[in-house]
Amino acid sequence: MPSSLGRPNNNLLRALSAQDYELIRPHVRCETKAAGELLYRPGDHVGSAYFPCGPSLVSYEVTDGDGRNVETVLVGREGAVGGIVSLGFLPAYCLIVVKFDGPFVRVPIVNIQSAKDRSPSFKNMFARYADCLMAQMFQSTACNAIHSIEQRTAKWIAAAMDRTGENLVPLTHDQLAAMLGVGRSYTSRVLQAFRQEGILTTRRGALIVDDPDKLRLRACRCNEAVKEHFDVVLRGVYPEPDDAAVA
Repeated sequence: MPSSLGRPNNNLLRALSAQDYELIRPHVRCETKAAGELLYRPGDHVGSAYFPCGPSLVSYEVTDGDGRNVETVLVGREGAVGGIVSLGFLPAYCLIVVKFDGPFVRVPIVNIQSAKDRSPSFKNMFARYADCLMAQMFQSTACNAIHSIEQRTAKWIAAAMDRTGENLVPLTHDQLAAMLGVGRSYTSRVLQAFRQEGILTTRRGALIVDDPDKLRLRACRCNEAVKEHFDVVLRGVYPEPDDAAVA
């Protein structure tokens, strides 16, 4: 997992100064997580922060009254989950689920908090990321309320591509429908239309984007709004579409 930079491939960790990273380096644990693995359930004690690395993706999901899980935020190598907004030692509110398998870094919250107490610049970095995470949540709420299924589908696929650096998105129709909070038939019709337009092709358990530019034209601007906020608050942390997630 470590690169030539001597750090895991997570943009938030790479943005820390050498002195600040050294505060948590002894407590960094590299792990591999499988797609579908639960990091936290509602009510769980939040004891560690997880940093997706490379192409790994994780999402916050809220369960509705019918037992369906609807995604609210997608997090990749630009960030972290678990005890980031709060000071930790609080129960998790929602499901935090691994979407794309791969490498993760785990750091105990007690060590994150110790670093915040010892370094104002470390504390400031995580406060700015918390602001970006909240902005993403606000944008997701507005997106789910006002944008079409087609726009949201294109947005989600584009967001996954930004974070993984790949045109192959390992996702089934059922999984995409569940994350968007709609019936499978709706996403199937959208994906069929995208196939007919040459935007993507499908294969068992995956989507392959053949024309990323056309896909982004079909998406709402929610991804761009989030990226623009990242660029103001944490420039260079949000992945660029042509970044290599495995570097």
